[in-house]
Amino acid sequence: MSKNLDKIKEKQKINARKALEEAAARKNKSARVRLPKELDGRDGPEPTRFNDWEKNGITSDF
Repeated sequence: MSKNLDKIKEKQKINARKALEEAAARKNKSARVRLPKELDGRDGPEPTRFNDWEKNGITSDF
């Protein structure tokens, strides 16, 4: 039974290492993507993250 447990732990280590490598590759790929500059956009935090828009002191939910 101990041998099976050792095999399972080894597979988990391999899978964890592979997942970390894939995550690092995705992060590096997404860091290289350049988005175009938004024209006439809002200043401050992203409004879609906070579920509301504010313009000239008036907040509207969407």
